[in-house]
Amino acid sequence: MKSLTDSWNSLRGRKPEKERLLRANDRPFNLSFHYARNAIKTSKYNVLTFLPLNLLVQFTRLANAYFLLLLILQLIPEISSLPWFTTAVPLVIVLSITGVKDANDDINRHRSDKQVNNRTTEVLVDGKLKEERWKNVQVGDIVKLQNNHFIPADILLLSSSEPLNLVYVETADLDGETNLKVKQALTVTGELGNNLEAYSSFTGEVRCEPPNNRLDKFKGTLTMSGQTHGLDNDKVLLRGCTLRNTDWCFGLVIFAGPDTKLMQNSGKSKFKRTRIDRMMNILVLCICGFLVTLCSVLSICNYLWETNEASGFTVFLPRLPDTSAELSSFFIFWSYVIVLNTVVPISLYVSVEIIRLGNSFFIDWDRKMYYPKKDTPAQARTTTLNEELGQIKYIFSDKTGTLTQNIMTFNKCSINGKAYGELYDFSGHRVERTDRMERVDFSWNQLADPKFIFHDHSLVETVREGNPEAQAFFRLLALCHTVMPEERKEGELNYQAQSPDESALVTAARNFGFVFRSRTPETITVMEMGRKVVYELVAVLDFSNVRKRMSVIVRSPEGKITLFCKGADMVIYERLHPSSDKLMEVTTKHLNEYAGDGLRTLVLAYKDLDGSYLEEWRKRHHDASIAMEGREERLDELYEEIEKEMTLLGATAVEDKLQDGVPHTIEQLAEADIKIWVLTGDKQETAENIGYACNMLREDMNDVFVVSANTAEGVRKELQEAREKMCPQAAAKPSMRKSRGGLFWLNKTQYLKDEKVDGQYGLIINGSSLAFALEEDLELELLRTACMCQTVICCRVTPLQKAQVVKVVKKYKQAVTLAIGDGANDVSMIKTAHIGVGISGQEGMQAVLSSDFSFAQFRYLQRLLLVHGRWSYLRMSKFLRYFFLKNFTFTFVHFWYAFFCGYSAQPVYDDWFSTCYNLVYTALPVLALSLFDQDVNGRWSFYYPKLYIPGQQNMYFNKKSFLLCMMQSCYNSLVLFFVPYGALHDTVRQDGRDITDYQTFALLLQTCLIIVVNTQMFLDTWYWTGINHFFLWGSMAAYFALTFTLSSNGLFFIFPTMFQFLGTGRNSLNQPNTWLIIFLACLLCILPVVALRFIFLQTSPTINDKVRYKMRRDEVPAISPRRPATRRVSTRSSYAFSHSQGYGDLVTSQKFLGKKTPRRPLLFGQKEHPLGENQPQLFRTITEESEEQQSP
Repeated sequence: MKSLTDSWNSLRGRKPEKERLLRANDRPFNLSFHYARNAIKTSKYNVLTFLPLNLLVQFTRLANAYFLLLLILQLIPEISSLPWFTTAVPLVIVLSITGVKDANDDINRHRSDKQVNNRTTEVLVDGKLKEERWKNVQVGDIVKLQNNHFIPADILLLSSSEPLNLVYVETADLDGETNLKVKQALTVTGELGNNLEAYSSFTGEVRCEPPNNRLDKFKGTLTMSGQTHGLDNDKVLLRGCTLRNTDWCFGLVIFAGPDTKLMQNSGKSKFKRTRIDRMMNILVLCICGFLVTLCSVLSICNYLWETNEASGFTVFLPRLPDTSAELSSFFIFWSYVIVLNTVVPISLYVSVEIIRLGNSFFIDWDRKMYYPKKDTPAQARTTTLNEELGQIKYIFSDKTGTLTQNIMTFNKCSINGKAYGELYDFSGHRVERTDRMERVDFSWNQLADPKFIFHDHSLVETVREGNPEAQAFFRLLALCHTVMPEERKEGELNYQAQSPDESALVTAARNFGFVFRSRTPETITVMEMGRKVVYELVAVLDFSNVRKRMSVIVRSPEGKITLFCKGADMVIYERLHPSSDKLMEVTTKHLNEYAGDGLRTLVLAYKDLDGSYLEEWRKRHHDASIAMEGREERLDELYEEIEKEMTLLGATAVEDKLQDGVPHTIEQLAEADIKIWVLTGDKQETAENIGYACNMLREDMNDVFVVSANTAEGVRKELQEAREKMCPQAAAKPSMRKSRGGLFWLNKTQYLKDEKVDGQYGLIINGSSLAFALEEDLELELLRTACMCQTVICCRVTPLQKAQVVKVVKKYKQAVTLAIGDGANDVSMIKTAHIGVGISGQEGMQAVLSSDFSFAQFRYLQRLLLVHGRWSYLRMSKFLRYFFLKNFTFTFVHFWYAFFCGYSAQPVYDDWFSTCYNLVYTALPVLALSLFDQDVNGRWSFYYPKLYIPGQQNMYFNKKSFLLCMMQSCYNSLVLFFVPYGALHDTVRQDGRDITDYQTFALLLQTCLIIVVNTQMFLDTWYWTGINHFFLWGSMAAYFALTFTLSSNGLFFIFPTMFQFLGTGRNSLNQPNTWLIIFLACLLCILPVVALRFIFLQTSPTINDKVRYKMRRDEVPAISPRRPATRRVSTRSSYAFSHSQGYGDLVTSQKFLGKKTPRRPLLFGQKEHPLGENQPQLFRTITEESEEQQSP
């Protein structure tokens, strides 16, 4: 593809770029490089090219090309035995429907392109600002942007109205993140300010990387006045962003139009296909082979007949000139390809797309999956994967923000060996906190956050009494962070934080009297117990995944220099002074209790610094920070040097509450035999206790294995030991099953067989062990052990590892996978799985934008799978079985008729019946079945999750069911052909006239066929609606109405060659013996089906049969009670870390964070709704009480 693009560019005079060179205010110079203009084109067609190009695209689809070939064959008189319109009419209808859809989509793209290209911006031309359309902007132009304006191209920021040349941009259209990003111009260009004369004489040259799709990286240099300045991603504003909270800014266009990073990233995502899609492709190939076989057999028979029998018919049926038996059989082969083409029905593909679209709308319209608090409905972002939702076997889930709310609350803390946050009664027993309990009164603090809730009054008393350790504790929380404050009105503080954890900790310090008020690159202002204190910010030692801690060095107004540090317990403990050993033991005990409650913890420490040492350290720090090579390594060494011999202050415990309904949802999914794997960046203890809290791990499990080895051999040994305990008789080597797949079975694949395990087990594996387990020689060992477990929890995993885990399961298991997450670090996992689900949570919209389905709460997943997914799979399976049944029955009748017409390829049906069979007579009833049918309603689907299991095992539509459809079709066709054939033999009318003519026989066959397939539809329908009745009886009525109309005298006299069944309808269907034959044939077709179903229902009923019987007998069931969460005591503390670098550099350069955009108004305007309560999951750790259930 790249070579084709390069060839096209070379034809247009553009050579592939290795480096981009441009000059400001010099259009002739820049035009010499043939850089792309800023106009974009996402449309595919125009008025002249639409018809040929769209037809070309449509005929690249195998089915359309196949029917085009049939149409061409039907235009050859020597071959065709059917009129051309029997294929042309369905083909034109299908092409027209698809063409109208494509045209509508392309018209919308044209409108969008026109709207975007005709936006205006200010461009500097001849020393003046001129309004120009976006499409006329060129590389090298200097543009001026105003607040709330879209950025027209990728531009180099030159200056802005804000101090230090900062600008704030919203990137929601680019990466889905709603919080504002900060960019900063070079100091040398910032001096240009708003001076148009200075910009007119500006001739800086930019040399940078060629166009690419890397959103987070940019490398280049700016040369002006003989000096070269480095450029990075913080200096560039990308197309697709919006300027916010900035009055104006100037920029230099670097990339325009298709070269911008937005357009470079607009490539197509990987197209996902369902299991049924892949099976249909295989079946269609098999059907084509079967068709060729039938035609070959009939062609050979024709040759034998022409050789042995045809001489007796040449008197009244002479052969064509120069036509031998061999040539005749060759023509007959193609004639039967035309006659029997209905085994590959063209309407199948259109019907499948309509069904999927309809079931997608049901997901979008489901108010039980609507979240009113955020005005967020469920959304099917793709219409091709609905039935796959009914076959999920493995779910891969993020934890933070997916299972939990990602809204952190300061819950408990340990200060100088004393624990705060627990409540005790007069007898010394712990009391569970409830909303009815008295809250701490913070009215003494005018700057306190009114939303902050705390119940332990002793902590406030300790702080207000002036306890030095307690005040130092909250002073650290108020200083050691990268939070950005915003104060619109006096006292109304709003914190913009890198993570919810930081926001919760700073808010806690605010309420306990240490209010973080403002900051500059050099200072931090804090209100300490009502007194304003300004600290000098000496340095920020930023957080990273490797360091797992963050520190700040500040100088107080009294000149005291202190290093404040917070981070993971093990990391901080290694850097403490020996004098803190005793306090560390007590704090560790508290951390274990907090981890047992599933809380996220941090340890706090400090260190007083000497001024002379700090000056020397700062000098070395400056030298390291400007080094071009080895900068990060040198800085890490300096950080390690100064973060030693610290004094322990205590620890914090922040609660990330479970989303409402998570435990019950997971329990339901587990009962549906869906295996849940949690892939999280949290520490093992936190993930483990959350696993118990939400019923993924349970105390009644046989065992929970922990894999934590630090070597490949150690990981192998632990996995083998776990497997041997679960299944002692398991073979040493995995049992693999080889198979072939893909088009023409060319792809060789091998799958890991499932191994039976008695009991339920869980597996926990940390990130370092997972890295070894994902290596090629260990991945099967990991998968084999993990698949024996009901639940798998992977801790401390990176986004790449999440995708790797999903790939391993997809590679070696014949199972459908689903990944669900809410953050940017879940995107790779979501794209890798068969189905990706995004939750619109606290971490932006990137996960949603990359997903196939989205909603606001994890609990909606059970309705998506157990109701919509199961129904979609059931409906699609029924549709395919019925569709193949009716079409094979239709076609096999032609085959039997061939033995009675000299293998002449004469059709047995009226031509108009063949045309209308799939488009009119049988299309709408099966669509109604496929859109509205349900075995049981949604409440019963929740009450019996095991109804989901047949979909996982692909029981409703597989190769076996397809063969059964063929066998039933073969039987039906035999009955439908030979019963009327035998009954009409030597039959006469009541008036003694002959009735055994070809047209009467054809009409009798047609009528029997329509009644049989509609009766089969009647038997297959479980849930009747008015639409089902209307379509079913309406199709029957349409058949008889059209039959009498098409055999009427009027049409025959107007078109005598097209309507040849003159009077057949009224002359045949008014005879009692005709209806007796119809009744007998239909009874013989339907009676075996009813009998077999009755026998199977009595001897081996399926779970669907049992539940449907119970549903008819019993009332609507109540939802099963949820299990109360279990409090476990961990032996380690828990600390969750981020996957992104901290904002230390941003803080010291005064790049303040902006505010978030307001949310849109409620969709339904429904404030009081049971789904909107969203009460947090309570941890019943003292007294186990049953929670009130919310109906799904």
